Amino acid sequence: ISTTGVYASGGQQWMDETTPVNPMTSRAHKRIAAEMTMRHFGRVGGTTVSILRVPGIYALDRQGGNPAQRLRQGMQVLAREDDVYTQHIQADDLARICIAALFHGRPQRVVNAVDDSDMRMGDYFDLAADLAGMPRPERLTRQDAARVMSPLLYSFMSESRRIRNQRLKREL
Repeated sequence: ISTTGVYASGGQQWMDETTPVNPMTSRAHKRIAAEMTMRHFGRVGGTTVSILRVPGIYALDRQGGNPAQRLRQGMQVLAREDDVYTQHIQADDLARICIAALFHGRPQRVVNAVDDSDMRMGDYFDLAADLAGMPRPERLTRQDAARVMSPLLYSFMSESRRIRNQRLKREL
C-alpha cells in the first residue's frame, strides 16, 4: 500500500495511474522507493505485486481517521477560496480492494484505491459535521492556517488531488 501523495498537488487537474509521480515530501519519496523495490521484486521473482495508491482512510473506529473525532478536537479547514480537493477511502472498502488485488491484480500494476468523491476538503468536513449533528469547522485563510496549524496538517491542507479510479473499477 502506497499513497496518492506520490502525485503531489495537482490543483484542479484530474490524475490517474499514468500521471507522472512528483513526490514533494520525504514520506512520498520513501513510498516511491518502496514501490520501485516491490515492482522489481515482482519482476525478478516472477510474482505478481499490486501497488495500491491510497488516500486518507476513514472509519468510525479508526484512530485519527474518524472525521467526527477530528471535528471534536477543533479541526479547522481552509476558506473556500483557498481550499483543496481531497479524496478518501473507507477502511472496509480498502480491505475489500486489498483482497481483490490479491486475486485479480495484474503483475506490477499500480491502482488508485480511492472512492468516487470529488470534494474540497472543507466540504468533506462540513458534510461529516452535518452527518454527525456537529457544528461545521471554522474556515481559515491560507495565511491564518499557516500560522495556527501544525506543519504536517498545513502541508496536508496544501496538496490538492483529484484522483481517478478507473483501473480499480475495471480490473479489481
